[in-house]
Amino acid sequence: MKICYGSRREVMQHIEKYMLDNMNTYLKPIDTNWQPSDFLPDPSREDSFFEEIRELRGSAENLSYDLIAVLIGDTITEEALPTYESWLSMVEGVSRDEEGGWMKWVRHWTAEENRHGDLLNKYLYLSGRVDMRQMEISTQYLLADGFDIGTDHDPYRNFIYTSFQELATNVSHRRVASLAKRDGDTLLSKMCGVIAGDEARHAKAYKDFISQIIKVDASEAMIAFEDMMRKKIVMPAHFLREMGTKVGQTFTHFADAAQRLGVYTSHDYIDILKQLINDWNVEGINDLNDAGEKARDYIVRLPERLTRLAERFKDPALEYKFSWIHAM
Repeated sequence: MKICYGSRREVMQHIEKYMLDNMNTYLKPIDTNWQPSDFLPDPSREDSFFEEIRELRGSAENLSYDLIAVLIGDTITEEALPTYESWLSMVEGVSRDEEGGWMKWVRHWTAEENRHGDLLNKYLYLSGRVDMRQMEISTQYLLADGFDIGTDHDPYRNFIYTSFQELATNVSHRRVASLAKRDGDTLLSKMCGVIAGDEARHAKAYKDFISQIIKVDASEAMIAFEDMMRKKIVMPAHFLREMGTKVGQTFTHFADAAQRLGVYTSHDYIDILKQLINDWNVEGINDLNDAGEKARDYIVRLPERLTRLAERFKDPALEYKFSWIHAM
């Protein structure tokens, strides 16, 4: 028999024990986890440090312009982590306890994610391909311009968003890893591979949190899922810009480069939606109120509708010169 809860906060309190009991399956021990320095030249080894940098730069020279652009956009997205941490800390049911519970999750999740931007930033700095000052300006803009993804303080909408987004970043980093390997940059391939592994574990966590919510509040979970898909899942960096451009203007060019390369496409968006529908057994959810049933039916039909739209979409051909990338 389902337990009835009067508020999102009560549901979050109910599933908090599940989250705490399973944290170690979603996150790795800090002492044995990988760190950025594991992959980068070690300046304490004077006999090999400069030679390793020359090798790194030599491999980076072979990466395509679009791939460097996508890698920079991914890095800036990862480095906007302070925004994401503050956003999650304001979610209803998360902020109630600074010393434990959901805030513990947010802090530990942030700690793992923080390594991604650190590693990619240092790689790009050493590569010699990037105007770091222009990239840093874009990062500061992204942090300063705010973060609006249509979730408000609702934990259901926020965890649906993070489930989708962590799957999307897993796809993006895996594809960059494959393309880097194809271009002969095995170091970058390894780095993006381990980052993708983190994203996969984090996606499993947020998907499991929604699964627990569905068990006790399925109708509201379906309504939240429908609402997020009607709004469309926007990327965390959708406000991305360069110096002298409007808010979000550069994101369009970044997304075009990702589409051209096949790093993240409209079909990937649909595949992720299908995966969530399957993982949450949306078609099999019963005992819903009228609004919940309508929401479930909309979600189930949505992939077919989006596929028809995606089939009409042509890959963007217009290339764009980013201020971030040095001319070769």
